Amino acid sequence: MRVRRVMLSLFFVAACASAVAVGVSAQAPAPAAPRAAARVHGTLLQVMRGILFPSSNVIYAAQDTDPSTIKPDADPATSPNPLTSAYGGWTAVENAGLAIAESANLLTIPGRVCSNGKPVPLARADWSKFVQELRDAGMAAAAAGKAKNQDMVLEAADKMTMACSNCHDVYREKRTGPQDRCLPQ
Repeated sequence: MRVRRVMLSLFFVAACASAVAVGVSAQAPAPAAPRAAARVHGTLLQVMRGILFPSSNVIYAAQDTDPSTIKPDADPATSPNPLTSAYGGWTAVENAGLAIAESANLLTIPGRVCSNGKPVPLARADWSKFVQELRDAGMAAAAAGKAKNQDMVLEAADKMTMACSNCHDVYREKRTGPQDRCLPQ
């Protein structure tokens, strides 16, 4: 057993020496694994209801109430309210902003459809613009949470309201009803 350890040690030293000789780090990172293609699991409405709506509510609530004054729930680990949960207060605001910004990526995955089965209009320039506005609003909210700054929350909430309204005015609010959502006005 001792001979085996010595041999392995000598092999490792020799390998490191030759790596250094050719300018390679002995601790070079392993090659990245192939990335799996993004898959769609929900409709646009489900992403809105499951991620964007609850996350935006955290930011809107932080406009009126300083998150540092919000007391944790009796059992913060099971609180359904992000502001009173184990990651509540300003952390919840920062996390909600990041969820909104990351959700913008979800809105650009090919194959997503609206609740009426129509495809999300990924190829349209206005859709890309609205998604970027949403991403920017989310990052503004994340920065407000990180800075623990309620004035910044107000600005981020305004950006978020405008981003949502701009898109909804074109793709959601239809006089003809939900069957025409995802079609431009």
